[in-house]
Order: sequence, then structure tokens, then C-alpha cells
Amino acid sequence: MTALLTIIIVLFVAVAIWQLVKIFDLAQVDSQSSPVATDKDNKLNGYLMMGFLAFIYIITILSFWYLGDLPLVSNSASEHGPGLDNLMIISMVIIFIVQTITQFILHYFAFKYRGEKGKKAVFYADNNTLEFIWTIIPTIVLAGLIIYGLFTWNDIMNVEEEEDTLVVELYAQQFNWKARYGGEDNVLGKANVRLIDLDKANILGVAEDDPNAQDDVIVTELHLPVGRPVLFKMRSQDVLHSAYMPHFRAQMNCVPGMVTQFGFTPTVTTEEMRQNQDIIDKVQNINQIRTEKSKELTANGEEALEPYEFDYLLLCNKICGKSHYNMQMKIIVETQEEYDAWMAEQTTFAKSLN
Repeated sequence: MTALLTIIIVLFVAVAIWQLVKIFDLAQVDSQSSPVATDKDNKLNGYLMMGFLAFIYIITILSFWYLGDLPLVSNSASEHGPGLDNLMIISMVIIFIVQTITQFILHYFAFKYRGEKGKKAVFYADNNTLEFIWTIIPTIVLAGLIIYGLFTWNDIMNVEEEEDTLVVELYAQQFNWKARYGGEDNVLGKANVRLIDLDKANILGVAEDDPNAQDDVIVTELHLPVGRPVLFKMRSQDVLHSAYMPHFRAQMNCVPGMVTQFGFTPTVTTEEMRQNQDIIDKVQNINQIRTEKSKELTANGEEALEPYEFDYLLLCNKICGKSHYNMQMKIIVETQEEYDAWMAEQTTFAKSLN
């Protein structure tokens, strides 16, 4: 793939140099040279247009061949994920069909109706039928996509909080994440950044006198029980962040001074996702690269890279500062029993203050 990209870049550079040479030649024309394109020039440009059309199609085919997998499709791990993936696939198919047809018409017409001596263009004022067709078809298609998208969005966002819904707060700050669970009562205690007290390790500004806050649990690793609805309440301490969980098809801005929310139901545990063939291939590819890099590091007396193992991640999808790239938190999806065992090991907010 690197060789292909190198060839493409070299080709573009060559074309640029060729165009510069042509511009230089035009600047040196004498008074006897005509600035009007000849039939030969028009014919050449017509064939070049068809050649560029072939180039577009070849690049498209190669892109599908080498990069054909849509991002994360087949790897969704939430209940609403397949619906969102379906919307994306439909949109991509429509865009691909329209792009293929319109590019052909554009380049073919440039070739077919190129300038020729004795050929005159026909003045064509308007055609109401054509105007109607190329107006109504895009309108219907776009309206269909928008309506489908709105229904999909409503299905995702208008989920009612059920009795067994797990409530979790995601707290963003430059450049890390914290998660806060509601504890045994599954109710988050009140919190405000003005209540942050580093001397007492109250790093999230949780109200110490709130009864609902006493059993809250603050962690740096997010655990979710599979098959149980989760409602995330999101806050930001400093700047605008974005809680992005790609495999769960979930993203919501974390805005300073307000609480935003997003909910979903995890459907695939971490261990199950590690057995997904796409993930296995991805991990093998990454570890192959890390192995080659480790050889270079060890040759220079540096420490080798650890093998990569797949994990769900919570990322920040807003450029929030110089260490934005490193703002992530591990997510573990497990059975309810495993989740309960992990939660039993955690320290509550009240105990952490003592």
C-alpha cells in the first residue's frame, strides 16, 4: 500500500511539473502563436478527461480492495449499533452510486462535446422536465435519509430509564477520564466543580453532605455488565470534551457547566469481542508492526513494546489540548456476576474521605 501511495504522489508531482512547463511555454509565445486551442488541443484534452475518469475508477476500486471494510462495521457492541451501521451503509451506497454516475457524465460530456472546427454549440434555454427530474429525485432521496436518520436518532436518544438501568457519570478533565457509579442505591450524589477539595481527595467535587453520594464509587476503569442498559451522565471540569465509545456507537459532548447524557445497552463482552475474526486480524496486524518496531528499539538498547490486546476504549473526540491524543479510559464489558464481584472490591466515596 505504501508503494502504491508513493507511485501516486510521484505521478501527481510529474503532472504538476508538466503543467508548470506548459505555463512557462505559454509565457514565451511569440506574436505569431495563436492563443486559441486547436482541434488537436481539444482532442487531447478530451482524451485526458476520459483518462482521468479511468484514474478515478481505478483508485476507487483499489481503495475498496485494500480499505474496503467500513469503519467498525460488524464490530458494533451495543443494542442500537446495527441500526446505526445500517444507516451508514445505505448512505455510503447511495453516495457511491451517485458519484459513479455523475463523474462518468461529467467526463464523458467533456470528451463528446469537445471543441471542433465547424461545430457550433446549441443554445438550450431550459427544459422544465429535466429541471423537475434533477430537483425532485435528490429531494426525495435526501428527505428519505433525513427521516430515517431522525427515527434512528430518536430510537437511540429517547430511551426511557428503566428500573435496572445502571447510572454512571463520566467526568472529563484535561487529560483523563473518571467514572462515578451510583453505588447500591444507583443514585448519583450531587456534584459541582466548586466543591473539589484535593486535600480530601474529592477530585470530582461530589457533595460530601449528600446522603446519595456516600455510596458512590469513583474509578479510572469503566466496567459495564453485558445486556444491562447504561445511562451515562457526563460532565467536564475545564474545556469542551467529547465522550466517544466507537464500538458502542456512542458519542456525546461533555460541556463545562452542564450535564449531558447518552444511554445504550452493551451486547458483547470484552472476551467475546476478542474472538471476533475482524478483531483477531487487527490485533495480529498491530502486533506484527510492534514486533518489527521492537527489533529496532532493542537494537538501540531500548525496551521492547508490549504485545497489544484488544480492549474497548472511551476516547475524547474533541481536540482539547496538547495531550488530547492520550485521553482515554479502558472499558470492560463482562457478565453481571463479574461486574458485581468487581464492584464489591471498590471503595465508596465516604470511605475514601476518611
